[in-house]
Amino acid sequence: MTINNYKIKEIVKSDEWDDFFNRNGSPSFLHSWQWGEFQKKQGQEIIRIAIFNKKELTLIALIIKVRSKRGNFLFIPHGPIFIKQPTLNVKRDLQELKNYLINLAKKEKFSFIRIAPILENTHENIKLFKELNFKTAPIYMHAETVWTLPLYDVSMHRNLTDEELLSRMRKTTRYSIRKAVRDGVVIEKRTDDKAVDDFHKIYLETVKREKFIPFSKQFIKDEFESFYKSGNISFLFACLRTPEVKVRTSGVLLASALIIFTKSTAFYHQGASIHTKYPASYLLQWEAIKEAKKQGCQFYNFWGIYKPGRSPKSWAGLTLFKQGFGGYQVDYVPTQDLIISPK
Repeated sequence: MTINNYKIKEIVKSDEWDDFFNRNGSPSFLHSWQWGEFQKKQGQEIIRIAIFNKKELTLIALIIKVRSKRGNFLFIPHGPIFIKQPTLNVKRDLQELKNYLINLAKKEKFSFIRIAPILENTHENIKLFKELNFKTAPIYMHAETVWTLPLYDVSMHRNLTDEELLSRMRKTTRYSIRKAVRDGVVIEKRTDDKAVDDFHKIYLETVKREKFIPFSKQFIKDEFESFYKSGNISFLFACLRTPEVKVRTSGVLLASALIIFTKSTAFYHQGASIHTKYPASYLLQWEAIKEAKKQGCQFYNFWGIYKPGRSPKSWAGLTLFKQGFGGYQVDYVPTQDLIISPK
């Protein structure tokens, strides 16, 4: 479909998608090719489109066709992804995307369009969506406020050393990492078939303790398998190793994390832990950070943190834990809705 200088086409090859995604920051795994494949495993219909301006690819968008009890809508998770150029016309590209989505929504009877932008929450970006007649959604779909740890020093053009990263942590965080090592906690990186089962056992303990609605075991399995083919995911387990406990059993697993990688960033997306006197979760995160460095990532993303009015108050404690590792807060434009039908 071509309008003026703009052309919109569907992308069906992962190489074409990945090339643009990686060249333009790979800012969120929620817009990776693998996340689209995961959505298909969940029974969702998706479409991946690209927008060209004068033959130049300027934007890609993963569109999920959500049909649920709360309504049928088109959803773009942590996207779209724009080309990184000083001459970028974000508003014009978004207008073209909006026109495409409106036509699709009317044709296939979707009631509204929902976008969870990956743009920074600035006055200019808020104004941009407002001028396009979007309004802030009543709920969020994915993290809108995240905690990010830089692993690369832009001014010196090099990775930060382990010593530099440790020095930027809260004193109590450094102490807990070292105590976990002294206590005999070790970290295992796993991608074997049993990893999902072991993670889920600890996950259920976390659910019982923290009282939140869990993802199903099948959800976690599908997520793992979708990213495993490309080598962009790994489970980390914190296990107890003491003279008294020489063989690991399921009862010795203390904590686990599911880490997803893009070219630029490692994401702490799923976590689980049992209640224990050992500070295993601190060492687990530290080893995940070091693994991100090995993978060549420039950032470690701790994922969502507490934001008054938008996320649960129960996140406050977890937020304090994440902030102890150093880094800074990133706020994205709140999830945006465009109403198509009064329904």
